[in-house]
Amino acid sequence: MLGSDWYSDTDPRALEVFLDLQRRMSADRKIALVFQMTEMVMKLGEESERRLHPEASDREIFLRAASRRLDRATMIRVYGWDPESPS
Repeated sequence: MLGSDWYSDTDPRALEVFLDLQRRMSADRKIALVFQMTEMVMKLGEESERRLHPEASDREIFLRAASRRLDRATMIRVYGWDPESPS
């Protein structure tokens, strides 16, 4: 048995099928899936910001979503945008 409980609500047979699929998957397929999931998470973050700030430009939405992943100092240094400043 694995040393984690992230799967505690999963039927052991279903977990075995999942793990077998993971083991059989090629490295390039795993990486492709990681990129797809990353893109999906980024889009979800942008959509959430768009709902919170419907008047914001595409650039502001991008910055607000990025500020969920980056600290304030990095946002200011890289993008010249302070997430704590009023819009």
